[in-house]
Amino acid sequence: MTNIILCGGSGTRLWPLSRTLMPKQFVKLFGNESLFQKTVTRNQKACDRQFIVSNAEQYFLAVDQIEELNQNQSRITSHESRYLLEPVGRNTAPAIALACMALDPEETVLVTPSDHLIKDENAYLEAVAKAKALAEQGSLVTFGITPHYPETGFGYIQAEPDMSATGYGLRATTGGLDVVSFKEKPDLKTAEGYLAENVTLSTQHLALKYYWNSGMFCFKAGIFLDELQKHAPEIYEACKKAFDQKKIQHSTLRIQHSQMESIPSESIDYAVMEKSDNVKVVPADIGWSDLGSFDALYEELPKDEHSNSSLVISDSKKEQNPNHHLPITDHATGNLIISNKQVAVVNVDDLLIVDTADALLISRKGSSQKVKEVVTQLKERNSELPNIHVTAHRPWGTYTILDESNGYKVKRIVVKPGKRLSLQKHFHRSEHWIVVSGTATVTCGDKEYLVRANESTYIPMGEIHRLENVGRIPLVMIEAQVGEYVGEDDIVRLSDDYQRT
Repeated sequence: MTNIILCGGSGTRLWPLSRTLMPKQFVKLFGNESLFQKTVTRNQKACDRQFIVSNAEQYFLAVDQIEELNQNQSRITSHESRYLLEPVGRNTAPAIALACMALDPEETVLVTPSDHLIKDENAYLEAVAKAKALAEQGSLVTFGITPHYPETGFGYIQAEPDMSATGYGLRATTGGLDVVSFKEKPDLKTAEGYLAENVTLSTQHLALKYYWNSGMFCFKAGIFLDELQKHAPEIYEACKKAFDQKKIQHSTLRIQHSQMESIPSESIDYAVMEKSDNVKVVPADIGWSDLGSFDALYEELPKDEHSNSSLVISDSKKEQNPNHHLPITDHATGNLIISNKQVAVVNVDDLLIVDTADALLISRKGSSQKVKEVVTQLKERNSELPNIHVTAHRPWGTYTILDESNGYKVKRIVVKPGKRLSLQKHFHRSEHWIVVSGTATVTCGDKEYLVRANESTYIPMGEIHRLENVGRIPLVMIEAQVGEYVGEDDIVRLSDDYQRT
């Protein structure tokens, strides 16, 4: 069985922690492990291989985090990884279809988002085994999460109650339930009605009727494509055309930008699941959360004796020590505090405080769903804050903005061993490079030369240049940009190892 891992989305409701170029699935929210890494580890216990569908800009984050997992063989067995890169997102139906087109039609696939938290792994693996059995019989299978409260932020699945099934969450059964319909996100009164019906069935020891829609699926690749062709032929044909013109490099499939844009954007629910008469739901009481808001994150984090939760997010191993920069609270209860600074909160309750190097969010608990409206306003101002952190991850390493003002920008650049930046030029700035550690191989015009620690070089405006680390240790350097415009889009790439435009 192949695990198709969907890595799309930017997690706007977790801004400023989550950004477009560092979405929540790659942020290490729990110890030193990301939700993406947890997804890979969990599903490798049920699947033989993984097929990762990612935005082209986030692909290298997935590669790096899988390599990080594979460095510790005691925690994970290295599986075959394939990648499908989308130049633009077109929702889940095309993403899944393109991946399935690359597989044997008889291959069973487990489709999972990369940003969900699942705490009861044994129950999850039991549910996956049931779904696999149903998929091998020809069904399209979805997973229904047992609801424990009237949530209005999720869609619901209405199942046909199995009058012979016993046990809350259907733990005792060997199969799934027929799907009656998919329900849109309800208002509170409707959600409370769903739970009331469930409680009635539960007291009679019957399987439940309503479940949260998890966005996880299991089916044979060929059967899904047949259903897509039947119910959404325009999506199928556009995907087939795009797939036929793909570019392949090793284990990576790249879809061309023009072809991807021509595919209608649609979710798998709307395109197939709501229209097919071949859908089963496997109920799953698995300790599931989509971590779709800071309120949801607060519920999953440890709390002190006053119900305060705290989290330190940093690339520094030192700052991932749970005792480092632990907040000071005085007559404060029920707060979520996320920061790399020392924070003290006094006489405040039920606040969400999220502090990053370049943005601060303060909200009442219960209002964090509105964070996406803040992101919308920032985008209207053409701000870069929704897109990127002060420290940006690139295929070759990272850069951190140390200072910026009119006419200049100062960065700390780290290039991983064996990596190099694109061959490029800038129209509006010159650059001064100072090597802190390691050795830089610099191309500037028609010259190539080495720059060692405590040495510097100058790249004139408009000159073709490249930076490379051929050594065995990371190259660390300071870059000072000077010019009338120092935006990140002032880059003309002439050649790039990572096929960026």
